[in-house]
Amino acid sequence: MSTFITIFTTSLLALFPIANPAGALAAYAGLTGDFAPHEVRRQGLRTGINVGIILISFAVLGSLILDVFGLSLPAIQIAGGFVVANSGLGMLNPKRQLSQEENDHARIKKDISFTPMALPLVAGPGAIGEVIGLSARYPSLEGRGALILAIALLAVIISALLMWGTPIVDRLGPTGIGALVRVIGFLILCIGVELMIHGITTLKL
Repeated sequence: MSTFITIFTTSLLALFPIANPAGALAAYAGLTGDFAPHEVRRQGLRTGINVGIILISFAVLGSLILDVFGLSLPAIQIAGGFVVANSGLGMLNPKRQLSQEENDHARIKKDISFTPMALPLVAGPGAIGEVIGLSARYPSLEGRGALILAIALLAVIISALLMWGTPIVDRLGPTGIGALVRVIGFLILCIGVELMIHGITTLKL
């Protein structure tokens, strides 16, 4: 049981900052500014469900993906580390999360829960790469179950935050949100560097 809890905690702590809830909430508040309150809640719930489906799919198929493409765990860790670190750098030096064309398209969509919210804003390449790496690192049934449970909890947290947290954006304002995103960006950068170090160390062994 202690192993299950350890893997669950490790997975949740690894995925939570990469999912970037603060940045996702800020983007969501902007995209749903003209939505009715009930629609904001509905889209938030659907976003969390889509995040869970995407990441759990990669958790289940992670080992198969490695086998099909002939990839090693160190390669996934190093490449994933680069992607995660790049995401962190992007948050330290804020820029538009979506292109102008993507943003304009999202504003006229009736359903933004899958794209752009779930993919790529929350369950983006960094989160997907991390899930594949975790699934390969913990291939046992117990490890896979702990990872899936961590993803499910993350999806619930994202749903709740998007459903009820948009007023936070108004209270914090652009400056507060920007500061929070930068702090999370630094943590993500550290996680990316740690992934690369772990992959290189494993490769040498």
